[in-house]
Amino acid sequence: MTADPAQPSASPPESSPETPVPAPSPTSAEAAAKSPREIELETELAQVKDKALRALAEAENTRRRVEADKIEAVRYAAADFAREIVTVADNLRRALASIGVEARAKDPALETLAVGVEMTERALLAAFERFGIKRIEALEKRFDPHLHEAMFEIEDKTKPSGTVVQELETGYVMHNRPLRPAKVAVSKGGPPPVPAQSPAGPVPTQAPGAAYGRPQGETGAKLDEQL
Repeated sequence: MTADPAQPSASPPESSPETPVPAPSPTSAEAAAKSPREIELETELAQVKDKALRALAEAENTRRRVEADKIEAVRYAAADFAREIVTVADNLRRALASIGVEARAKDPALETLAVGVEMTERALLAAFERFGIKRIEALEKRFDPHLHEAMFEIEDKTKPSGTVVQELETGYVMHNRPLRPAKVAVSKGGPPPVPAQSPAGPVPTQAPGAAYGRPQGETGAKLDEQL
């Protein structure tokens, strides 16, 4: 029999696009086929990479520490000078406190002098503000060993124990760092202070005198000779 010419012949199968064949992963047999020298070199390479990463991290940490120290050095470069100059503000305040209101009213020359001292004090305090130097507000505040220096205790049952009731010498901070602590008198014999709340829970209260760095019942330090 001959094929019918009217009948179409069978078309060849359509060709599908070739898909990439993934590269074969090394099998355990291939890994086991590595020579001891290759394994040793790979181990050494991994150790070298680890040491290089550690060295880079240490260098970056050192750079950051040096940068932070540089900023701190620039910010507090004038701390020693500022610590000396705040005594000028103390003397101006003492001079004004020594002039009574009645004496100023009776003597025009004295009034003019007092006004000049007040203007000088305001200019000095404005200069302090520009350089980040501020007075410590101590009165009626809870005793803070970072900002206050307790000179003695005063019996006062109307105020919580550890409250600053008298300021003997003004304290100053420079950029939130204590420049000179305020010399204060602290109350005792009153109700215990309200503990500060923290996320971990209330802070336990200390016995009177323990917060000042001395045992309870020990007498306070003597006043500075200048006072």
